[in-house]
Amino acid sequence: MEKVFRTESDSVGELSLDSAAYYGIQTLRAKENFEITGTKLNFVFVRNVVLIKKAAAIVNKAYGLLDDKKADAIIAACDEILHGKHKKDFIVDAVQGGAGTSANMNVNEVIANIAIERLGGKKGDYSIISPNDDVNMEQSTNDVIPTAGKLTVLSLAAELNAELGHLVEALKQKATEFDGILKMGRTQLQDAVPMRLGQAFHAFATSIARSVTRIENSLSEMRTINMGATAIGTAINAREAYFTHITEELSLLSGEKLQRAEDLFDGTQNVDGFAAVSGALKALAVNLSKMCNDLRLMSSGPRTGLGEIILPAKQNGSSIMPGKINPVIPEVVNQVAFLVIGHDVTVTMAAEAGQLELNAFEPVIFYQLFESFRALSGAVKTLSDNCIVGIAANRERCAEWVNRSVGIVTALNPYIGYLKAAEIAKESLKTGEPIREIVLREGLMDAETLDKVLDPLVLTEPCGGRL
Repeated sequence: MEKVFRTESDSVGELSLDSAAYYGIQTLRAKENFEITGTKLNFVFVRNVVLIKKAAAIVNKAYGLLDDKKADAIIAACDEILHGKHKKDFIVDAVQGGAGTSANMNVNEVIANIAIERLGGKKGDYSIISPNDDVNMEQSTNDVIPTAGKLTVLSLAAELNAELGHLVEALKQKATEFDGILKMGRTQLQDAVPMRLGQAFHAFATSIARSVTRIENSLSEMRTINMGATAIGTAINAREAYFTHITEELSLLSGEKLQRAEDLFDGTQNVDGFAAVSGALKALAVNLSKMCNDLRLMSSGPRTGLGEIILPAKQNGSSIMPGKINPVIPEVVNQVAFLVIGHDVTVTMAAEAGQLELNAFEPVIFYQLFESFRALSGAVKTLSDNCIVGIAANRERCAEWVNRSVGIVTALNPYIGYLKAAEIAKESLKTGEPIREIVLREGLMDAETLDKVLDPLVLTEPCGGRL
């Protein structure tokens, strides 16, 4: 069927649009100008922009600033989008010039055209509902976009923190399961002193739980918004009723306890809150990657490496080596960590690069930050479900390494001194004679005391478990 077109005009000129499209001329110009990443706006972000439009229409209607008929049509249009309709009409690239104006106008135009049709008009007849005068009433891109970004961070963080909670629990379960298994601790990849395998997994759980707390702390800044600031913080074009009530209404719709920034100039021009969230995600990525490095080392071999744990076999590891199984789940988490750390550099540079009363680089901040959340959520989920819960301990290999190591000699320092302990360690390494036998042969300690000092509990707990 042949396409039918409509013509729209703006201050730049005229363009023809597909008559079926709900977006308008400003959106189409943005699409043509910003073919950058090939990635459209995150739809969670779109929904949050729409939520702001709905809140504005409700307030503007309640206080007589917007005609009831127009307001009801706008609210109904917002609800259609919030229920998942019209996704194909949000066409602008995630990375765009103009500090997010293109994203804001894409939403404004789609809402306007849905509302126009609800009132019996044809798309593009903005005499019925104006994207700027009605949908964008009392607002500016400069307060809508950062507020939508903050709401999106809160939404994505909830998903990530839920996955992190599952990971922490899975690690704690492994810590309990492996608590009785003695293994060799290592520092700088060299034998150190014995520990329990369960302690290694409990340390993993502790580091991830700390990352959750760090992320939650960073989110407090996401609940302070600059709605009502309009262009730069002076609240130009925002009337008192709207200015007073928009944050309250948006809190009700979003389910978040939001507050208006005390300094709207600061709230409009500075985006360090997003940098703080990105930093918390980077720290999480560092902890996840370090843990996955450890999992790969402990499972290495399995015959010619450490082989202390056995990771679940998830897929063939080689197109040429039969039977080879690789640690693909920890590997993909490592890669996500690299991605997130790189994204944090971008967010940091973009946050620093703002000038005067506005940061024009919020689009790339959101593009990278939202992807960090999405990638981390997927990585944490696959790590929990496809790796951690299925890890098994190789008890025999753990015991073998402990028995072959001279690291237990460290426990003798308080009794025979560092220098003598070092001599015994060297002799054991040279001759293969166990540490215990050398100490007894030289009469340095009696057997009863020696057995107490070298007891696994004494070796793996502060003060022999008395603390």
